Amino acid sequence: MKIILTARERQGMDESYKVLEKQGLQTVINLISGIGTLQDPFVTRISIRNQCQKDWEGVIHVELSFQKNNPRFFLPGFMYGRNRGEAPLNVDNEFPRLREGALHRPAAPWWMVRSDRLSHPAAFVYDEGKIYGLCASPYFIQHEGRKEQWSPGAEGEFYQYAGYTCSLQNGCIGYTLGYENAPWLYIQSHKVEERKSLGNNCFRITVGEEISFEIQHYCYGAECERDIYEAVQGVYEHYHEQPRRVGDIHTAVSEIASAVSEDAWIEKDRSYSGFVFEESDGSRKFQKIYSLSWTNGLSVAVPVLMSSLRLKDEVMREQALCCIENMVQNCLSPHTGLPYGAYDNGIWSNQGWWFDGMHNPGHSGYLTGQAVYYLLKAYDYEMQIRNVIHGDWLEFAKDIIDKLEKTKNIDFEYPYIFSERTGSGLEYDSMGSAWCLTATAYYSWLKKDFSYLDGLRRSESHYYETFVRKSECYGGPLDTDKTVDSEGILSYIRALRWLHQITGEEVYLNHLRDALSYEYTFKFCYNSPIQTPPLGRLGWSSCGGSITSVANPHIHPMSSTVIDEMLYYLTQREDGYIRSRLNDTIMWSCQTYNRYDKEYDYGRKGWMSERFCHCEGLLVQKYPDGQPASTWFALMGWACGSILEGLSGDCWDYADERL
Repeated sequence: MKIILTARERQGMDESYKVLEKQGLQTVINLISGIGTLQDPFVTRISIRNQCQKDWEGVIHVELSFQKNNPRFFLPGFMYGRNRGEAPLNVDNEFPRLREGALHRPAAPWWMVRSDRLSHPAAFVYDEGKIYGLCASPYFIQHEGRKEQWSPGAEGEFYQYAGYTCSLQNGCIGYTLGYENAPWLYIQSHKVEERKSLGNNCFRITVGEEISFEIQHYCYGAECERDIYEAVQGVYEHYHEQPRRVGDIHTAVSEIASAVSEDAWIEKDRSYSGFVFEESDGSRKFQKIYSLSWTNGLSVAVPVLMSSLRLKDEVMREQALCCIENMVQNCLSPHTGLPYGAYDNGIWSNQGWWFDGMHNPGHSGYLTGQAVYYLLKAYDYEMQIRNVIHGDWLEFAKDIIDKLEKTKNIDFEYPYIFSERTGSGLEYDSMGSAWCLTATAYYSWLKKDFSYLDGLRRSESHYYETFVRKSECYGGPLDTDKTVDSEGILSYIRALRWLHQITGEEVYLNHLRDALSYEYTFKFCYNSPIQTPPLGRLGWSSCGGSITSVANPHIHPMSSTVIDEMLYYLTQREDGYIRSRLNDTIMWSCQTYNRYDKEYDYGRKGWMSERFCHCEGLLVQKYPDGQPASTWFALMGWACGSILEGLSGDCWDYADERL
């Protein structure tokens, strides 16, 4: 790999990067150590001195070039492969994609992005049997008058973000002092800004000042894209810092569950409101968006039920059971025997809030499989903790599972969309449909019914080879045009747990570790220096939280739902990396909600939203005075449910001293 330094100076309108010497910047590049392997990466120190008679301001770009064949780029949380740049671009939801040739939004042959869009301060490439990569500090601090790269435990005040780059066009990855979001800044899929002139994103080197910094870089053999996971683990271990510790598991469950039960429950509808807003007079306003699961429904009711069983709160339990029974009794389509995905004024249909973003109408594999999974989990917890058997729930689940198992294609993949007329598969090509795999595997374990096992094995192998092994899992959320995301993998992680419990076969533990490792590529390894309130004011920790997808660049709590699966893995194999990631997730989960009224500048004790804007992505909410806010000012039941499911499961008895 070759290191090339260029820079774009602030003055003027020229967007090109030129060699540093022509801008009065003297450079020295020294290889300090290493042989480029995972265990012993190259470490290069770069020094830049300003020899001009005036201060220099701009963005400095350190490029590492490689011999390009068929590169797949991995900038954790931002770029996976080519972010499906190979797929059609004329879709409703835009997100950054890589494609060779001219700019054609949303695709470009190269990208530059601020460091906090990435979960880890690193960029990697897999290209025909080799992995190339670089790792460097995500931001700079000032300490005793000097600008230095941040590292865990370092003292100093935040100075400036760094940035990361990738180029399919030139065959390179890069690191920047200062940053650009180019050729576009994606705030959200329907809010995209053009490349801006340099301003607050610049790095300044004063007259005579010398800046020194280091990068780690790699070049080693690999079998496939999944070998990126080992490199990400190395970056994690180098830059890891724990989330802040502000609470404990039992307190968090009690306060969050009480808030949902008291403030989101709508008795006449036998359901929880999707959003709850607090009005200026202290009253509540509901935005119901009732759905079967995913963003409401069983993804709220079942975690609340689990919490009520832990807390021995009978009122909360009866409320959750009422919601579950309402769905079991009313959601099935008379045409297909599959559950509808949404309801409004008591009328069930598949036309949820996400409907107009779909390409085919019909039942969703994601919602159907997830709903069956949650119903089985409710059955399991009621049986284990209260010794209550809901036999009708089990029959309900089995009838749906029998239908799901007949719809797999020749790859043994479950449908993304089922026909509303016949229940047959209409659309595939999605990791989100792995929820059907999870539901069947869970049922098989609960009932010790192994008649589905051969098909489960084949389906699991398909999802692993097609998505997980290639570190490119897409098609989880229904509203993002099958973007690469962290949601779909959460179902597959659960499925592997049940398959291992059924078979005891090591392959499922191996795949479970890979699946967790993929999810961890979205999970922050350090605490980003958030500048926007309320998160910045609170000292809120990003470490332990996972970026939603490359299209929805905020942190949300869904990854907390697989805490039990991390614990399960650790009962089979002690693994320091998984243990540390588990601890991050638990501590992050305990600090995501109002511990007192209006801690996050809205709402009551126990309230939390789904949206934590750690970067410029999805930074669209406003305070009353028009200033940007880094969270959504609403209680959101499904987000609370994600934390409750994670903390009220097997994690309930996790000793505080393990954290």
